Amino acid sequence: MTVTALVLGPIVIGLLLYLVPRKQWRTATTVAAVIAALAFVLALADPHAPDASRHWLARPFDASFHVGFGPISYWIVLLLSLATFGGALVLTGPRSRDVAAQLLILQGAMNGVFLAKDLLLFALFWDLMLIPVFLVLIDAGPHARAAWKYLIYNLTGGLALLLATAAFGVVAGTTDVIGNPNTHVTIGETWGLWIFAGFAFAFLIKTPVFPFHTWMPDTYAELPAPVVAVVSSVQSKAGLYGFIVIALPFLAPEMARAQTLMMVLGSIALVYGALAALAERDAKRVVAYSSLSHLGLILLAIFSGSALAFQGAVVYIVAHGLFSAALFLVLGAVEQREETRDLARLGGLGARNPKLAGALMLAALAALGLPGLAGFSGEILILTGLFKAGFVWPALIALVAVVLASAYMLRLFQGIMNGPEVPDLPERRDITWTEGLAVAPLVIGFVLLGVNPGPVVALVSDASKTTVSSTGAPAAPIPETVRAAR
Repeated sequence: MTVTALVLGPIVIGLLLYLVPRKQWRTATTVAAVIAALAFVLALADPHAPDASRHWLARPFDASFHVGFGPISYWIVLLLSLATFGGALVLTGPRSRDVAAQLLILQGAMNGVFLAKDLLLFALFWDLMLIPVFLVLIDAGPHARAAWKYLIYNLTGGLALLLATAAFGVVAGTTDVIGNPNTHVTIGETWGLWIFAGFAFAFLIKTPVFPFHTWMPDTYAELPAPVVAVVSSVQSKAGLYGFIVIALPFLAPEMARAQTLMMVLGSIALVYGALAALAERDAKRVVAYSSLSHLGLILLAIFSGSALAFQGAVVYIVAHGLFSAALFLVLGAVEQREETRDLARLGGLGARNPKLAGALMLAALAALGLPGLAGFSGEILILTGLFKAGFVWPALIALVAVVLASAYMLRLFQGIMNGPEVPDLPERRDITWTEGLAVAPLVIGFVLLGVNPGPVVALVSDASKTTVSSTGAPAAPIPETVRAAR
């Protein structure tokens, strides 16, 4: 019941919010924040909630509405609840009712993706979570280009995912396989290659990874800050999560064959994202390109075959979600006050807005990997794992990207908060208690994770129960990662 409520509850409440008159948008945003907080409490209070399963398809393969917590998805559900709570709290203006409704629908759809134990259900929720983001983009600004680019890219990936899922179901006889260690699935070499290609194409677009990333900067720039905080923190992890819980257990030989290609793509994303962030003047685009770089690092870790790097990937998935959501919420507060995101037109805000400056400083320090914060915990595990696994050049490239992260994050903070004040900017109040309440749980999260990443690292030893099938030992060099998951 708990897991079903986490999936269907926000969707139903989100649809019902359209019954609230638009002029009562504060009621809608309050309801959205309360629902997100309740989702957090519900998941936190019942981490061992039983799965909910109902058979719904017998031909041409078995499929079920099967949802339940996994050792990784549990933490992502908590992360999503915090990001949605923060986004709902800072919503303002007459369109807030619609955005609050879409935030809840998005939360339910993404919970469906991460809690799905059936591949077909996973694919259906994968496409469903596109709709709220597209509707917000269409309504967010005068340019529809970003909305259509987002939809075309991700719908194409969703179609590939659906075709690969159907092929998997026909070959295996069932799609109710995610997280089931007793499932015996044998995928032949020919079918395995094409099925993996379909999954990988969808996952790389969603993450996104170079060269499938071009939808991301426009989308992140055009979305309202409360929505992009949720998209960046959680939706961008769906592809990486898919590699871990679908490709690794059932298509590990194909993952091994694709290792070189994925390591190259991850390395390109690392450097390209960092250099683009360093050159950008738009504050939201700086964080967007930084996410491209950070997610490229996680891709390297997943395909490295290193137990230690795999642990770091799990930590960094959660860490990036926390600090990216905090960054976008704070930048949204800056844009709301100063009516610009252009770094060339910002400066000196810290003197009049010390609380806002403090929040941005903490989020930026977490993003650049300051020791003691969550970003560092994930990075050090990944880098050490890459070196120990013999991937010296990818590790050196990652080190360069880490140095560049310090440059572009300090440039972001200095450009907004320090230096001379820009005289033509309006003088606005410091961060409000509502905005502080929205950001505080995220800051607490990445501080706690930085000090003690153990609870998340422990997921790797538990994950074998839900990610490793009995298809036989995968081809090298993936086995070490599989053993780490055990």
